[in-house]
Amino acid sequence: MSLVDTSWLENNIDKVKIIDCSWHMPQTQRNGFEEYTKEHIPNAIFFDLDKNSKLDTDLPHMLTDSKSWEKIVSNMGIENDDEIVIYDNSDVISSCRCWYNLIYYGHDPKLVHVLDGGLKKWKKENKATDDKEVIIKSSKYSSKENKELVKSKKQIDENINKKEFNVVDARSRERFEGKVAEPRKGLRSGSIKNSFCLPFSELINEDHTFIRKEEIKKKFESFKFDQKKNIVFSCGSGVTASVLALAYSLINAKYMPSIYDGSWSEYGKS
Repeated sequence: MSLVDTSWLENNIDKVKIIDCSWHMPQTQRNGFEEYTKEHIPNAIFFDLDKNSKLDTDLPHMLTDSKSWEKIVSNMGIENDDEIVIYDNSDVISSCRCWYNLIYYGHDPKLVHVLDGGLKKWKKENKATDDKEVIIKSSKYSSKENKELVKSKKQIDENINKKEFNVVDARSRERFEGKVAEPRKGLRSGSIKNSFCLPFSELINEDHTFIRKEEIKKKFESFKFDQKKNIVFSCGSGVTASVLALAYSLINAKYMPSIYDGSWSEYGKS
């Protein structure tokens, strides 16, 4: 149950921890935290995707170390056995990246959900929001990294010949095919050799909900690759790759999200 709908959250709002993980592409000039302070789902805690990532790197949103993660989540007042619902107010469905991070650091996948439709759908249905500051009581969270859920550039390069897993890129087809310049400066255009393209936007409806499972299945089946092999998702900076990972988990219950963390921000440098 990677996804929960707005009615489910409304009915269980006092039984779960709620996280607002709104992050916007730099060119939009929107600030997720500023928007959160003005309006959020009651009791939602803000998760800053930029600050809560590895800081001593020039690559965006890279996974931090285990000790730093424990501190981040403890400061959010989250316990290891908490059921969590993550939402966003973003066009890139950034909540999925927080979903991936929590699973990577060992939170039970059955307890981590993304709100289908996010804040956009929640507000459209006139459900409650407020601007109250959430009082957080710190916890003592412990993490356990699932290192097999992340791939490095070396592993991606080795896989071009080994073909042990399939790489699926969430960027637009124009970016994947190198027909337009990358939004981040200093990156060449193009894609990882032998990778496949599935723009994340093709899996998202206008109201920010995911398309039906049958349609998601058709998208993946169209690749004609060996479905028994693991799938690793990539994108520009590891955010929309997580959207594809969540979508795939909806049609493959056993799938654990696997991401090339550096994504094109790293690969496009070489």
